[in-house]
Amino acid sequence: MQEIKPPARPKRARLVIPSRSDLLLRNFTELIGGPMGTRSAPGVVSPGFFTVERVLIILTVVAALTGILIKNHCRVNGWETPGQFYSTCYSDFPELFRNRGVGDGVFPFFTPGSSFEYPVLTGLIAGITALMIPGQGVSDARILGYFDVNATLITAVWILVVLATARMTHRRPWDAAMVALAPGIILSGLINWDMWAVGLLALAMYFLARDRLVLAGIFIGLGTATKIYPLLILGAILLLALRTGRIRPLLVTAGAAAAAWLAVNLPIAAINPSGWRFFYDFTEDRPAGYSSPWFAYNLLAERLKGQPLDPETVNTMALGLFLLACLLIAVLALSSPARPRIAQLAFLIVAAFVLTNKVYSPQFVLWLIPLMALARPRWRDFLIWQAIEGLHWAAIWMYLGQVTSNGSAQHNIDVPYYVLAVILHMVATGYLMLRVTWDIWNPDYDVIRRHGMDDPHAGPFDGAPDRFRLDLGRPTASILPWKDRSNV
Repeated sequence: MQEIKPPARPKRARLVIPSRSDLLLRNFTELIGGPMGTRSAPGVVSPGFFTVERVLIILTVVAALTGILIKNHCRVNGWETPGQFYSTCYSDFPELFRNRGVGDGVFPFFTPGSSFEYPVLTGLIAGITALMIPGQGVSDARILGYFDVNATLITAVWILVVLATARMTHRRPWDAAMVALAPGIILSGLINWDMWAVGLLALAMYFLARDRLVLAGIFIGLGTATKIYPLLILGAILLLALRTGRIRPLLVTAGAAAAAWLAVNLPIAAINPSGWRFFYDFTEDRPAGYSSPWFAYNLLAERLKGQPLDPETVNTMALGLFLLACLLIAVLALSSPARPRIAQLAFLIVAAFVLTNKVYSPQFVLWLIPLMALARPRWRDFLIWQAIEGLHWAAIWMYLGQVTSNGSAQHNIDVPYYVLAVILHMVATGYLMLRVTWDIWNPDYDVIRRHGMDDPHAGPFDGAPDRFRLDLGRPTASILPWKDRSNV
């Protein structure tokens, strides 16, 4: 009788260790004995209880508790002006609970005559979490409960984002530590519900990496129903479809995204048309918002007795510059020596949207952090960028304390210093865009492809050959196989 062999166990992939591959972390590890030895085999040998994902969860929980601790002054003393600005513990949750009727039983979009300046799913989250708070009316205890419930749920979503990021690149799960420990999320993650959109997009990218196109599209649609920016990833998919000639993934993903968005929005538009339109009308009609380049220009124009930009002009210029940036990204994607990775394109498009948008709230940095961890996981650039974003985060509160509260001068900053913080934020984001662009134009600098991978986040586009490429005088580069430099 022929011997039946048991099925072979799947071969474990050798993990890329940051203390080996990242120069900054390699130098830091000298304090604790230096980088991991070259004869160790992380990913091949079982680590026991402390797996990578469990360590990442622990790091995320510690970071989340730090973020809540930053809000502790307001949790103890209440969210009152100007203390919430000067103590840097402002959050939209208490503000909307008090002033949008949510604490008095108004359920966004469903209560007749209600309006809410956010997309539909964000309004549903705001309403559902309010129902979880016992009691009635707006009291300090209920406001605190509303904040704590939302903070708890956002922490859970944060963990989900970290795990999805870790699993997207099977050989580089430690890159997700950028998301777990990001100062930008610690400082701004509890300002608004943006983390929900970040989580939905992370799931969309995870399923795209697994070639589950319908699920990827559904989560893109749900993310767009929470915040607009997840829609932008379809631009990255479009460029990869053009370059590879694989149109089906674009059609399936975009179709599923449209179906999911319509499934959420059409019922609300039917039962409350004016409430559903309010977000879009508010976005179009609002003047230049805090920390945008347009707002900074208007501040300087007012100080120098110049002519500020009206909302219509800002809309036109912001859209025009964003479309121009997208055109340049498209030329880069279609002419680069090797096909760009989807995370690189998504980062560039979202960053262009952030820089040209008519408002830049501190929590918008959350949109870019997971994309940065996937596009260019280099800790030096990441930490410099996060430090500058932290500077802007502090500047906006000091400025708001002045303009909204007429607070004492010793706590405020003057307009030029606030504008300088906005400019520094823009320069730092622009610098990251240049670094990602350089990696695309010179693929040998791409840290992902240095370890024998092509585009592990792109699903059906991973390893796909070129079908169309603009010839701008740059020679093509062979993508596969890349030289494995995992021990570098």
